[in-house]
Formats: sequence, structure tokens, C-alpha cells
Amino acid sequence: MTDVASRHPSFDADLSGPEGRDASGLQALAAASLAGEAGIDGAARRGPFRPDVWRNARQRHASRLAAHYFRGIDVLAVAGVTLLCARAAAPGPLLHAELSRILPFALGALTILGLLRSLGRYRFARGQKTALHLASVVAIVAVGSLVAMASGWALRGAAAPWTAYLVWTGLVLVTLNALHMGWSDIVGRWRASGALTPNVVLVGATRHAEALIREALKRRDLNVLGIFDDRLARSPRAIEGVPVLGTADDLLTHRMTPYVDRIVVAIDPRAEARVRDLTARLGILPNEVTLLVEPKDAAETRSALNRLAAAPLADVQGPVDDDRRAFNKRMQDMIFGLTALVLLTPVMAGVALAIRLDSPGPIFFRQRRHGFNHEEIVVWKFRSMKQEAADATASRQVTHDDDRVTAVGRFIRKTSLDELPQLLNVITGEMSLVGPRPHAIGMKTGHIESARLVAEYAHRHRIKPGMTGWAAVNGSRGPLNTAQDVRRRVQLDIDYVERQSFWLDLWIMVVTLPVLLGDRAAVR
Repeated sequence: MTDVASRHPSFDADLSGPEGRDASGLQALAAASLAGEAGIDGAARRGPFRPDVWRNARQRHASRLAAHYFRGIDVLAVAGVTLLCARAAAPGPLLHAELSRILPFALGALTILGLLRSLGRYRFARGQKTALHLASVVAIVAVGSLVAMASGWALRGAAAPWTAYLVWTGLVLVTLNALHMGWSDIVGRWRASGALTPNVVLVGATRHAEALIREALKRRDLNVLGIFDDRLARSPRAIEGVPVLGTADDLLTHRMTPYVDRIVVAIDPRAEARVRDLTARLGILPNEVTLLVEPKDAAETRSALNRLAAAPLADVQGPVDDDRRAFNKRMQDMIFGLTALVLLTPVMAGVALAIRLDSPGPIFFRQRRHGFNHEEIVVWKFRSMKQEAADATASRQVTHDDDRVTAVGRFIRKTSLDELPQLLNVITGEMSLVGPRPHAIGMKTGHIESARLVAEYAHRHRIKPGMTGWAAVNGSRGPLNTAQDVRRRVQLDIDYVERQSFWLDLWIMVVTLPVLLGDRAAVR
């Protein structure tokens, strides 16, 4: 791969600006990162967008789900206070209490929770003062209190438990204000560190890119980490301080990609041939790809548009953001994952003891694999091979009667018990219970890297990998010995990515055990 600096005789020239930027670090970064070495952090820090803490796309996506966690905690807190006060207003078991005594509390609580959500009290807009946010919470609680009291008057008249209503109002007010002060502080810290700010790279050092960067600098609502352009001979070294790091082909192998939420093609959309070529080449990445649209054309394609730094965009490829589905899947993973870990602990202890008695070496085997958005993760397994035969890159896949596999290893691979430690990966958020199986980095089919056999291979990384998946329950588990095996696995994985739902996940989990027990052919 050609070094970026060699294409620019003046690449060392000063890029000084308001914050004293210089190009020496940029040159080192470009050379290092394109060579596959560390240096990501230096990239953005040479430009005007400087995240304090580098977080990959999975970690930032988890932060964006915080609103759902906040709302869930609010629901539990308000429900707890409401039950406490209703219990005081209606002595005896609540199930036998008069409806007129407890209904006003319930209506007031539902009003408060509904208004908090509908009025956007979990959005925590940039620049919003905490005092104003808390004042709006006070107003919402006041409305809920009025609803409770009005309901109590309608149902019981002067005999309504007015003191209980006032105590309930005070407790809800104090509880929600304390919680929302905490939420505001957490969101402020995340925002300051860049955890909530999307990371984008631009393809095309054009006037469109310049306009987007200028708007982003004003709004501070995204980080532009770098620019890639095939026409380096005619490209500037930087635009508004954002460095040009290489060509579009350089982006395909750049170590920055797991940290990128979106790739924006910032060339004139009327250059159709160039747009098609770029989007086709970028299609091998799991990242979301969007095309900048001329503002005057935005109304004509509004159904396909979203906006970034006030610029209209047309979606080209990538996962559809659905925070509610992502939150539900995370809750599903935590609930089922923790339950499975508790129930299967005796089994895991037995497997660990058998491995220890069967052969020398560690109980666990760790392997680097690709996760969400091409992030490298460390996956845990029970060791099933002889210690001296460990193959961290899966350069040689397991075959029938493979002499590298131990006696215990053959059994736990056949029954997939070797995968149970991945419950820890699920609980930490690196994996899901259901998703495309994570493959070892550099895994080969024959003598060719498996990822090179299918153009859409990286699309399976648009969601978290799973312990089981659609491919596994449809006969595609174990080694991939031919290009056709790889194509079928990838197609099944992409089918799941496009169809995923709670009910599909539940069905896959239910049928996984019978599939494993009835699998007489698959070699693992």
C-alpha cells in the first residue's frame, strides 16, 4: 500500500490553527494507521474534533440507550412511591382495597410518567440548563398531582385522603428531581467525553465536505475524524483542520473504522458513476454509509433522508438505528444470560474439572474475533485442543478426527459446551445470545482468508455476534471448508440481521438445544 505522505511532497507543511495543530503527528498517524499500527487517537487530536476518550461504536451505542435505562429507573421509583402511599391510604391488602382509594394515585403516576416521556425529558438536549430541566420536572409532577387530587375528589369527595396525596406529591417530586439531577450530570459527562457524539469520516475532499465540517464546528454535534479522497494529487492536506488521511481504499483497512458510526460520501451526487463506484467499494464495510444530498433536492427524496450537522443525507447502506429494539435486546441478553450463567454454573464447573484432569494446560482459551462494527473482541471458550496446538487465528480449521482435539475437547465441541464461557461476553455487552457467530480474525477457508470470499462478509458485523444464531439452527455451524460454505453462512447471517426480532431470537434459543443434540454431521 502506497504511503500517504509520499503522495504529498508538502505533507509536512504546517497545519497550524487556533489550537496550534501541526502535521508531524498526522504524517506519523497516516503512516502508522495505514500500516495497521496503533495511532488512532492521534488522528482526531490533530484536527478540531477531539474526543477526550476513544469509544468504539458499540460503547457509544450503549450510551445512547441510556434514556431507556433512565426511564426504566424512573418508572420503578415512581411505582414504589405510589404503592407506598396507596398502601397508607388504603389499610389492608391492596388487592382488596377500594378502587376509589388507589385509582387516583395510579392515574397521577401514569400522568407523570407519560408526560416525562412525551415532553422529551429523557433527551437532555445539548446546552440545556439543569435548572430548567428540573423546573420542567416540577411542573410535570404538579400536573400529575392535580390529576390525582381531581380524581380523588370525583371519586370520594371531601373524604379523599388529601394528606396522602400531598405526601405522595412531595415524595415523587424529591425522588424524580434527585434522579434527574443525576441523569443530567451523567449525560453531561458523557457528552463532554464524546461518548454521545457520532464519529464520522468523509469520503471526498469537496466543497460539500467543507460545508458540513463548518456546520459541525458550529454545532459541535459530531466528530469528523478524517477525510479520504481518491484524488489525492488535487486534494488539500486538510479542510478546516480535518486531515486528509488517504484514499477510499485506505479507509477499507484503516484501524479507525471500528470507531466510526457513519461514512459520509461527500461528493456531488450528480457524479453518478463515481458515486456508484465509491458506494460499491465501501459496501464491504459494516459501517453505515450515507450520501450528501444537495439541499435543493432534499424535498424530493425526503423519505430517504436524515440529517447530520444540518446537512441532508440519503441512506445508502448500513444498519437501521432502532434504539428501542437495541434496548430490548440488551435487556433480553442480561436477563436470559444471567439466568443461564446461574443455572449452568455446575455444568461449567464440571467441564472445567474434566479439562484439568484430561490434559495439561489452561482451562480457558481466549481468541480475538470480530464483533460489532468490526471491533476486535476477546472471546472466551473452554480449551478443547492440546495446549501446543492452539490456533488463535483459525488458520487451519478443525476436521473430522483432528488429532489436535483432546478427548474431553471432542465431547464439549460436539455439544457446544465449549462455548458456555461466552456468557461472560454476553453479560459484558460484547456479544448477544443470538446473532451471527463470531469468526476468528484471519480465519481461512482452504488457503484463502474467509472474509475475501464473499463481498458482503462484513455485513454480518452490523450487529453484535451471538452464542447461537440463525445460521447455526439452519445447519451452518462448525468449520467453513469451501467458498460455498462461507457464502451460505454469510447469507443466513445477513437474513438474520434484516429480520431480527424478539420472537425470532426466542425461537432460535428454543430450537438451539434440539439442533445441537440432533447434529450428527457437523464437525466442530
